[in-house]
Amino acid sequence: MCWSEVMLLGSLKSWAQRHLIVGFVVGVLLVLLTYLVVSQQFAISAPNGNEAFLSPHHDSIAKGKVVCNSESLYSNACEVDGDVRTNGTALSVAVVPTGSSEHLEWRIRPYARRTASSIKEVTVTQLSDRDATPPCTVRHTTPAVLFALGGHAGNYWHAFCDVLVPLFVVLFLVTNIQPWWLVKYATAVRALSKYDAVDMDGDAEVRCFPHVTVGLRIDKLFTIVPEMAPGPGGRRLTMADFTAFLREAYALPRGAPVSLTRQTPAGKKPRLLLMRRGHNRRFVNEEEIARAAEAAGFEAAAVELPRYGRVDKQAPVVNAFDVLMGVHGAGLTHAVFLPTGGVLIQVEPYGKMEGIARAEFGEPATDMGLKYLEYSVTAEESTLMETLGPYHPAIRDPDSVHGSGWEKVNEFYLQKQDVRINVTCLAPILAQAFDHFRQQ
Repeated sequence: MCWSEVMLLGSLKSWAQRHLIVGFVVGVLLVLLTYLVVSQQFAISAPNGNEAFLSPHHDSIAKGKVVCNSESLYSNACEVDGDVRTNGTALSVAVVPTGSSEHLEWRIRPYARRTASSIKEVTVTQLSDRDATPPCTVRHTTPAVLFALGGHAGNYWHAFCDVLVPLFVVLFLVTNIQPWWLVKYATAVRALSKYDAVDMDGDAEVRCFPHVTVGLRIDKLFTIVPEMAPGPGGRRLTMADFTAFLREAYALPRGAPVSLTRQTPAGKKPRLLLMRRGHNRRFVNEEEIARAAEAAGFEAAAVELPRYGRVDKQAPVVNAFDVLMGVHGAGLTHAVFLPTGGVLIQVEPYGKMEGIARAEFGEPATDMGLKYLEYSVTAEESTLMETLGPYHPAIRDPDSVHGSGWEKVNEFYLQKQDVRINVTCLAPILAQAFDHFRQQ
């Protein structure tokens, strides 16, 4: 039985069985972004000093072998195939040789960002025929993925981007386990697998699997790269598949937005959710913006989605709208619950944040099947002008702030800034959004 069949058998709900069964292959980890984008590379070396990480494009993995790659800008991951044995106490994964082989060993942080230094390292070993083989105490017939819930997984954006999207697999082995995380995202996790997660940190068993993936892999921020997810029949998995999966997992009723055609009932309007933030990057003139949206033809409502709220409560709220509008930040991750064909309007804070904003939400929104629009805040619309004055470097020279490193960018443009939108300038963006529903 092939790897894709083993992964899917009995583990995914009806939508996945209908649509995703043609989308999975060995080594394909559906992965996504990091909020603080770090592109630092490092090699994980075998004892002989040779870099053992290979290209992700492997048609097959030999039994009793370890194949790893570090071509991603963000992460390392290993595929271990054959008679694989995990030991939680030692945080180790070993594969028993099928014939003569040399002893090779790697250490890897099983998280989507290799630079997350708080994550415990897992030792991955390709045993030689002379090595002692740890006896199995528990045998599993399904493959597994070993990953960490530490790092940045407490952030709503990272929870989806670094963890949930990659986990279209059957059985979870979790290191750095966070019980509250599994409770908060229980609906999505349960939809991905019928098996309970295994807490590797407290697991004294030697578990045997036919295949183990160590680590989660990111190829591009907050999206699925179809070229990295080929499937039978030439079909490739997309980010739209993931959002459709979420709609079924959370029993969301709307897969398509309002379409303003001649057949649309009189008075039916597309709904716009104006995302309210309770701390920074707030809309100072929230009511004025809502009125501008209504003048453009929308039914508008300002809604706060608490950062620690239950996902199964918040997802239906977002799905009831056709447009999500908010200032750049983790809250825009809720766009995954919009109906396909909806609109995401991202307000980009002042400070030359357009590149980051587009990479983290603009391109992913398009891949989700959403219409993406953006509004860039000017210095005059930022409260930084009031608090710092026009001659402060954060106002006068954003390039110098970016040159000082991420901490300063975060401090000024994300933590200390609120926005007061000029609704006259916003009106053309709202008009584009409304016209989108006429063209559906």
